[in-house]
Amino acid sequence: MIYYHRFASTLKSPLSGLNYMQQVVNGILVVNTETIPGKIITETMGVVSGSTVRAKNVGKDIFAGLKNIVGGELTQYTELLQESRAEAVGRMVADAMSIGATAVVNVRFATSAITVGAAELFAYGTAVKYE
Repeated sequence: MIYYHRFASTLKSPLSGLNYMQQVVNGILVVNTETIPGKIITETMGVVSGSTVRAKNVGKDIFAGLKNIVGGELTQYTELLQESRAEAVGRMVADAMSIGATAVVNVRFATSAITVGAAELFAYGTAVKYE
């Protein structure tokens, strides 16, 4: 069962019994494991990546400050992070497509502060061909 962009599925690997994530973005399979369960990786093409830098919105900061007093999820920031992850993954997939990959394995995310109020979300993985 494979879901398309922005919809990831958590599946049990038939080989190991462990949970793994997979999604298809623009025809490229994206997984967070080193292998693709049930498939054979025929060529490793190298590291691919995508990133986005986002700044906080003053209005969201004020609302977040108020929400922080009473507690609960900061939904505006959750949405911002979801959008940032989708954009970073999309750019990583574009990088993979540009070299002819059919999948990206071992996908990871990293964040870093760029300046006060702005952060980078970085997605990276290994571009491969599989059958």
